[in-house]
Amino acid sequence: MTAMQNVTLGAYYAVHLPEPDDFDFWRERARQLVQCDVPPDRVAWIEPGGTSDLFAQDGPSRGAQRLPLPPRDTVPVRASRRFLAVAKNAALHSDPERFALLYRLLWRLQANPRLMEDKSDPDVRRAEELDKNVRRDSHKMHAFVRFRLVESDEEEAGEHYVAWFEPDHHIVRANAGFFIRRFANMKWSILTPRGCLHWDTKVLSEGPPAERSDAPSGDPAEDLWRKYYASIFNPARLKVGAMLKEMPKKYWANMPEAALIPELVAGAQRRESQMVATGSRETLPPPETLDQVESGIAQCRLCPIGELCTRAVMGEGPRDAGLMIVGEQPGDQEDVEGRPFVGPAGQLLDRHLARAGIDRSAAYLTNAVKHFKFVPRIVQGGKRRLHQSPTAKEIDTCRWWLESERRLVQPKLVLALGASAARGLLGKTVSISKARGTPTTLEDGSELWITAHPSYLLRLDGDAAEQQAELFARDLAAVRSRMRELAA
Repeated sequence: MTAMQNVTLGAYYAVHLPEPDDFDFWRERARQLVQCDVPPDRVAWIEPGGTSDLFAQDGPSRGAQRLPLPPRDTVPVRASRRFLAVAKNAALHSDPERFALLYRLLWRLQANPRLMEDKSDPDVRRAEELDKNVRRDSHKMHAFVRFRLVESDEEEAGEHYVAWFEPDHHIVRANAGFFIRRFANMKWSILTPRGCLHWDTKVLSEGPPAERSDAPSGDPAEDLWRKYYASIFNPARLKVGAMLKEMPKKYWANMPEAALIPELVAGAQRRESQMVATGSRETLPPPETLDQVESGIAQCRLCPIGELCTRAVMGEGPRDAGLMIVGEQPGDQEDVEGRPFVGPAGQLLDRHLARAGIDRSAAYLTNAVKHFKFVPRIVQGGKRRLHQSPTAKEIDTCRWWLESERRLVQPKLVLALGASAARGLLGKTVSISKARGTPTTLEDGSELWITAHPSYLLRLDGDAAEQQAELFARDLAAVRSRMRELAA
């Protein structure tokens, strides 16, 4: 029997890791053992303070041999990029079997280089699960560490900030770089039960495990932070189950804003009902720019239309336009292109505007409702999204965004196309036949003119189509005449 056969068949080895997160040490020893053809069942990987029952020995090293040296002519150890990426994170997990699992995978990779592509393999699945858990724990550390100012008796010591965090895995040292980059010019300490980090703006040092009582409980700046958190809390976006999944209660004690959560959750339904009923968001700061309006409508889910996964279509035109034209809602083509009035109704409007002498590029065009409401239908030629009129409640809910646009653009004259647009501006339903031709002064002093929506003209034919087209042209001519008067 050769020496190598003796290693393979008879000897076993206990590898003591200097630190529970020392991936580089594990990698070096694992490569050495693979090159010596030592199978996984002949190796025990032992963390500091850990024990092993390998072969029922009294201690982890009882009877274990020293690691053999690889022969000179050994072939290089093969490890895919995917394995290394997963292994670096999995090695930080708290599972005591993680290093044995990783060595088993490395051993098997020598015969099957594409092993990591087999998602049904139990070892692969387990390693990827460990990797996912560690990445999630690191994300929680980035998100939920809250530094608090610590008073110092020494003036020259300067400000020092301390945070307490309870990781589930051995991630503290691996995430030190994130906090050094983010708080490079701040003296800070992160205390955890698994070890501590201390940064003095130049050198990072480590310390032994700490207890919760070693960390401060609060500082004056937290009152300001709580007020800010309460002001940006959006009850319409609240999903308690998802919140608890992303922010488990174990982290709440370290976060000053968490003390507000029970009260905010309790009042969320009442606040949301009030916001929807009034069609406003009076409890929230209004947008200060049109860019903020665009960002806001993209995230708005206060009515069912926002849940249809369509694109929010922002208004378009000069930000100081004297004329604002308001339609009902985006259509199918507007949803696709992300611009208002580009479909058939928009093309008809362009022709009428040109005939009336109104320059579309000088006007600000938008809609009372910012998302496309539709019902899916199977018609000849395939599936189509058919327009569905928004309800009064949906128009009122979106009115806050329209009012924000009007407040920022400050047009002298507003032209409402159709009953939905008129309701979005007035807050009540009006008759087009009675309201057209008679301007109304809005609360900011601008004039509101009301006419039919171009899509209404497209649905007509014969004499009715000609009659409504003539009325529409007459309304636009009156608007053009009034714009000249206002300009003079």
